Amino acid sequence: MKAQVLSLSGSVDHEIELPSVFASEYRPDLIKKAVISIQSHRYQPHGAYVYAGITKSAVGWGSGRGASHVPRLKNSSRAAKVPQAKGGREAHPPVVQKILTRDINRKERRKALSSAIAATISDELVKSRGHVFEGSLPFVLTNEFESLGKTRDVIAALRAIGVYDDVLKAEGSRKVRAGRGKMRGRRYKQRKSLLIVTGNEPLRAARNLSGVDVCPVDSLNVELLAPGTQSARLTVWTEDAIVRLGGEQ
Repeated sequence: MKAQVLSLSGSVDHEIELPSVFASEYRPDLIKKAVISIQSHRYQPHGAYVYAGITKSAVGWGSGRGASHVPRLKNSSRAAKVPQAKGGREAHPPVVQKILTRDINRKERRKALSSAIAATISDELVKSRGHVFEGSLPFVLTNEFESLGKTRDVIAALRAIGVYDDVLKAEGSRKVRAGRGKMRGRRYKQRKSLLIVTGNEPLRAARNLSGVDVCPVDSLNVELLAPGTQSARLTVWTEDAIVRLGGEQ
């Protein structure tokens, strides 16, 4: 399978042979399992205070008073400590000991990564995810793209190959999250746009583009290729990244 290598102006420079990983079987079930496994290792264990709701001095009245045997506050008929009482303990509180991580077999993880890479060259799958682009997949740029130092030069190159409209689509999608997450370091929600995979260092000039992620091919993982467990992310490769990807097989 061959792919066209595009110059920064959008013209075809030459062709390159794609590695066999791009012909892998599409397995959305394994991709979802691998992404959830990656996300689960970022969960922070949390639990309730061991003595929450049971520190009050309260005892039951016993039999013969026509009342239930729940603990009651001193000189009062108000119940305490039990889950159904106001200020009482929680019935089933979260505990720190709970195992939050979701493991995945090594072979399954590798197959999921191969499947996620193969999904990036399917026009049907990428468009079904909501991405906007012109031309045919995959988008492979010359290695000159990695040396760009200005954001405007990166924008010009992305516009020339026909993928910048997807970045514009993600610009107005930044919203304030509803709920408590605003207090916990995830105040904003941002739509994911394209992924740029380079051969060496990340392309720092693209870090301010809305929804764009940049990573070296050595750091590529399933979550970057399938954010939110949804595979077939619009991906721009550099020629060096394709060569390195073939050498790792």
